[in-house]
Amino acid sequence: MRLLSRLPLPWVRAMGWLLGMVLYGVAVPRRRVATTNLALCFPALAAPERRALARRHFVLFGQAWLDRSWLWHGDPQVTQQRLRITGDVQPFATRQPFVIFAPHFVGLDAGWTALTQTLPRKFATIYMPQSNQQVDRWVLSGRLRFGDVVLFPRAHGVRKIALDISGGALLYLLPDLDYGPAYSEFVDFFGVPAATTTSLSRFCRVGRARAVTVTSLMTAGGYDIHVGVPWDNFPTADAKADTRLMNATLEELIRTDPAQYLWTHRRFKTRPDGEPGLY
Repeated sequence: MRLLSRLPLPWVRAMGWLLGMVLYGVAVPRRRVATTNLALCFPALAAPERRALARRHFVLFGQAWLDRSWLWHGDPQVTQQRLRITGDVQPFATRQPFVIFAPHFVGLDAGWTALTQTLPRKFATIYMPQSNQQVDRWVLSGRLRFGDVVLFPRAHGVRKIALDISGGALLYLLPDLDYGPAYSEFVDFFGVPAATTTSLSRFCRVGRARAVTVTSLMTAGGYDIHVGVPWDNFPTADAKADTRLMNATLEELIRTDPAQYLWTHRRFKTRPDGEPGLY
């Protein structure tokens, strides 16, 4: 990856295309997960269209994975040139607490790198430790590369993270996967009941913070990181209604470029009582 970071971006993307095509061919279980998710979420698409969408997702996934070479090892000037922040970042210039809703698009690490390199604020995020210790150290060093940042293991309690938010840290939160039934509600995602953590609502409420969406979409020249408008009337006293709003917002974002979302995750693995598995 350190060697790749020195190459021109078109070269890295070409190798990422090849990696994605190989993964699409050999990672059969993940390909089945992706096509199942797409069939559930986009039933109007014909089977060949869903397969083409899944194939493009694998290509983008491979390209985004190799892009971590220059995100985590490239010259800081290179990351500044390739990461374009759009939208209004002015609210982040204050001490107002925010929870950033950062969905699992392939460019999620690009968004983190862009914000931590550019904004003079403390950042926090929650991560799942990798089973391979060497990979885990590499991921941590990449995400700790810029700025004043802290990474909390997923098993960490809510209170310490909420204290960081109320103290001025921007929490980069990725609450859109199936993390199991604990602290989750079944809320529709593209019309399918999905176990969805209520953490966005809970962290905003406990940290007295506002929610704002940040999306990271791959472009030919790097990534566009778009900062949305802070949400009004959020959170409410109804965490399930808040989570329903979060999923509805996510659906709109995904529709802008469906292939860039993480379809290889078993989003519907937790089922309501009595319902059969979908995978």
